[in-house]
Amino acid sequence: MPLNSRAVYGRENAAFVPFASRRSTVHSTNGMVSCTQPLAAAAGQKILSQGGNAADAAVAVAAGLNMTEPGSTGIGGDMFCLFYDAKTKKVHSLNGSGRYPGAASLEKVREKLNLAPGAPGEIPMLSALATTVPGAAAGWVDTVEKFGSGKLSLEQILQPAIELGDKGFPVSELSSHGWQASEGDIRNASPNFREMLKDDPSAKDGVRAPRPGEIMKNPTLAKTFRTLAAEGKKGFYHGRIAEAIVKVVQDLGGLMTLDDLAYHAEVGTQETEAISLEFTGQDIVAKANRGTDGDADQGVKVWEHPPNGQGIVALMALGIMEELERLNKIPRFTEAQHNSAEYLHAVIESLRIAFADAAWWVTDPDAEKVPAKGLLDREYLAERAKLFSPDRAAEIMDHGSPAHNHCDTVFFAVTDRDGNGISFINSNYAGFGTSIIPAGYGFTLQNRGANFSLEAGHPNALAPRKRPYHTIIPALITNVSDGSLHSVYGVMGGFMQPQGHVQVLLNMLAFGYHPQAALDSPRICIAAPTSETTDRTIYVEEGISEEAVNGLRKLGHQVEVLAEWKRGMFGRGQVIRLHYDEGTLVHSAGSDLRGDGLAFPLL
Repeated sequence: MPLNSRAVYGRENAAFVPFASRRSTVHSTNGMVSCTQPLAAAAGQKILSQGGNAADAAVAVAAGLNMTEPGSTGIGGDMFCLFYDAKTKKVHSLNGSGRYPGAASLEKVREKLNLAPGAPGEIPMLSALATTVPGAAAGWVDTVEKFGSGKLSLEQILQPAIELGDKGFPVSELSSHGWQASEGDIRNASPNFREMLKDDPSAKDGVRAPRPGEIMKNPTLAKTFRTLAAEGKKGFYHGRIAEAIVKVVQDLGGLMTLDDLAYHAEVGTQETEAISLEFTGQDIVAKANRGTDGDADQGVKVWEHPPNGQGIVALMALGIMEELERLNKIPRFTEAQHNSAEYLHAVIESLRIAFADAAWWVTDPDAEKVPAKGLLDREYLAERAKLFSPDRAAEIMDHGSPAHNHCDTVFFAVTDRDGNGISFINSNYAGFGTSIIPAGYGFTLQNRGANFSLEAGHPNALAPRKRPYHTIIPALITNVSDGSLHSVYGVMGGFMQPQGHVQVLLNMLAFGYHPQAALDSPRICIAAPTSETTDRTIYVEEGISEEAVNGLRKLGHQVEVLAEWKRGMFGRGQVIRLHYDEGTLVHSAGSDLRGDGLAFPLL
């Protein structure tokens, strides 16, 4: 869809929004990388400049982020991606999440945790029992093989990250903060803690977490990347690396075996069918107040990865908000009502309804029936929208039945000069994951297994070779009129992710904010919305007005305002918006001010 610059910026004065948009949107005509670490962005930009496409560059960025921000992501975790092919205008979807050990069972894990029959419980985040098979390594290989340009080898793609590990890199501020906060966990998790701490003869055991601006090296992780580049999936899921993973997990009481890693190499990354919802910003905000040239009026498709990811929460919440407007339960909001109590109440309650369903229904579709189409059915969403009250916060909700009717992650976006785009997310789950390091390989193992339910009969109950409810979710937006790519975007941060997707998307499509302003705008977050949650707190970021906070409290919401470092709860997002000007494709990007990163254009 040919669009002019006004379609990107929305209102003509969108830069002068009623909050501090502290960065400018970055523009390019040749491609863009937007992520949380400048050095990782430079790695992706280097691959684009060498003739690689968006998929090639994404893997380079993922590896670079593993080096520079290991407290969020790594090869010991999982990945998901959505890839938009500009030639075919098709959205492809990959699920690179690992499974629980095959020798495990719900009963065996409960016994290891000393849980009495029927008693509630959960897997501790730092336990070896929380480890699932790392899916990222296979996912990186498959992303390049399925979607890459074919011009660059995996060795060339991983080379920038390998150089960072061998030569060292200056540590950024937020990455250092997370590293220092997790130093105790790293020390206590396994005997191999020195591999991921900085040498310092004056420190305890001669190592410590790096400080901002200090040089950090990780030659053992560089060795892991060389092995993956030379031997592919076999080099990670068989042989020395696999043996080191299994040894440290079993030594610490976990259940992973070599067969589990070999099984993932065989069946591993799964091509899935992306789910979508048609959406029109006019349904939420009156056209007269948006000032766009009609782009949003013609509608877009919002794309998410299907379960076992939680992207369906964002689609459901958006659909519920449209149904609320259709049912006259909410007004068409004006520009002045952005982040008002009335608007935020509608967002909060729509998310609560969606999460109530997701906490029950989202699980591994290979193990349980997940009614994704039913959950997105308009009649079902309309029925669920009836739970909304404009006058008060809802009580704890149960899930519906469509059959009958903090966290740490890295998300990044890449586009190339041909108009391909990739929405890529890679995570350890929480912080450094379990903080357990396989000896000699420089990465930590994820703790995604902690997200299983230990309740017998729950769809997300732990089981052998099963994948848990996954929080990490990539997103894309396409134009309904011609299938062209509208935006690549996402917001990382555990259960914050679908909440961030909804808020950033509405900022762009409904209120007309440009990409950077859409990210800068203060956000809200519902406390970890699992099926067992009793925490009803709504966390509100500094910058949302006192009037809105008081208004939410009057509606019955328990509100806590977060500032400074605590703002990390609201996630870190990236947006790349595509449009045409005078026949030239322009990439317009923003990068979240809550992170260390930036949007890096290709010259």
